[in-house]
Amino acid sequence: MSADSYTAGATDTPLIEDTIDANFCATVAAHGDREALVVRHQGIRWTYNELDAHVDQLARALFASGLNVGDRVALWSPNRYEWVLAQYATARIGAIMVCINPAYRTHELEFALNQSGSVMLLAAPEFKTSNYKQMWADVAEQCPGVREAVFFDDPTWETLLQRSEHVTSEQVAARSAGLANTDPINIQYTSGTTGLPKGATLTHRNILNNGYFVGEACGYTEYDRVCIPVPFYHCFGMVMGNLGCTSHGSTMVIPNDAFEPVSVLSAVQEEKCTSLYGVPTMFIAELGVPEFESYDLSSLRTGIMAGSPCPVEVMKQVIERMNMDDVTIAYGMTETSPVSTQTGADDSIDKRVASVGRVHPHVEIRVADPETGKTVPRGEPGEFQTRGYSVMKSYWNEEEKTAQAIDSEGWMHTGDLAVMDADGYVNITGRIKDLIIRGGENVSPREIEEFLYSHPDIIDVQVVGVPDTKFGEEVCAFVQARDGTIVDTETVREFCQGKIAHYKVPRYVLSIDDFPMTVTGKIQKYLLRDAAVEQLKLSGYGTTA
Repeated sequence: MSADSYTAGATDTPLIEDTIDANFCATVAAHGDREALVVRHQGIRWTYNELDAHVDQLARALFASGLNVGDRVALWSPNRYEWVLAQYATARIGAIMVCINPAYRTHELEFALNQSGSVMLLAAPEFKTSNYKQMWADVAEQCPGVREAVFFDDPTWETLLQRSEHVTSEQVAARSAGLANTDPINIQYTSGTTGLPKGATLTHRNILNNGYFVGEACGYTEYDRVCIPVPFYHCFGMVMGNLGCTSHGSTMVIPNDAFEPVSVLSAVQEEKCTSLYGVPTMFIAELGVPEFESYDLSSLRTGIMAGSPCPVEVMKQVIERMNMDDVTIAYGMTETSPVSTQTGADDSIDKRVASVGRVHPHVEIRVADPETGKTVPRGEPGEFQTRGYSVMKSYWNEEEKTAQAIDSEGWMHTGDLAVMDADGYVNITGRIKDLIIRGGENVSPREIEEFLYSHPDIIDVQVVGVPDTKFGEEVCAFVQARDGTIVDTETVREFCQGKIAHYKVPRYVLSIDDFPMTVTGKIQKYLLRDAAVEQLKLSGYGTTA
């Protein structure tokens, strides 16, 4: 008889029971003269001692601004040195950092600021086509709880930093010493299948340990230099990247404010990076650079690929052409800080491609029947569930949704379909939920539907994910329009412009008279997906982990 699809991670290396700041200060004490942060597009190159001094200045400034333990500070910016300072400064004074996606527009910004109860906004002035200062001006009146908005490269940033003179480092250190590692320290908005984003609330203990054990799986020491082209506002950047580095005394190397393959290859070569992060599409883009062979990537040893399954051929090229013999695959979700499973450096290429690895330390995982809740035998499909230190504290101010996600026994229900083999390796085979994953971004169909309902000519709308060769999935909206009106792709895209993030804007809009339904009146989205694939002549529908 087959064993149950359950396994628990190793516990020989103890969990870190410090706060983020206490752990960071220990690293500064041990490795103060080693390089901590290199931000190439801003010309920043700081040792741990220098980074600590800048973090302390911002922490004193935030303290002097009247921020208390548990106050929410929203951070809306691409990858910059100020982002890193804000991450560690808020942790030092016990304020909760609220990550705002740089692609958010006014509608989403207003929601996140108000739902989180943020009292301060720290933001880049602009990025790509986003004028953050103007968008803030557009929603400021609707966000009365935000007492102050501060923009980098702006007089407001200098004004904020000048306040640091009114508070001593000793006052900040005393505040930090009184914090508990179970205090919430970070809110990350994650799209689900049920409407508006939910604020996954993570503690020091959650994310510090996850970053640490990700780094352990990669074999990090103070001699490693980690190239982080993935965005900070996701766990991949700020937890697996930043905290993975600072918990080991490693160096964070930031190649650019957004992903650009040539800047990544240049950073690896010139900074002698030993590790590189990315989603598969990033590695494909890097391998596709015309002058790829001219870059010296011999310093690379390891790295992490996450976000979606990696094609076998890509994995082979990453190992052979990028020198990443020890590259690992990681799987998780924001609500679990994020990683639950990871492949090991000694796993075969087949295991690194056909699975998402085995359980992380101090974590339990199982595959359960979504109907009965019972653990299924190995080799049988079910819902991937996880339990342990990494499970979030809650969804911010969403008791009911928290209870739906985390059961009474502490199991986080991921909504992902999985199979566990005899050796404990997990394969993610699909999703129970209808979540769309476009280029690594989670997109909630319900959120887009709710927004499109506000269009005067749309009676009803259903949003599904359809296959896309570039992004894995794209957004497709099926629309019932009012008599005598035409609602097409151009109409909808124009309506969405500047109001919702670009990756949520439907790529395709199809007209429909009646939605396919079950006998109980539930819309059958899988039939809509099939219809879209046929109408648009797309390749077969595939799921991403």
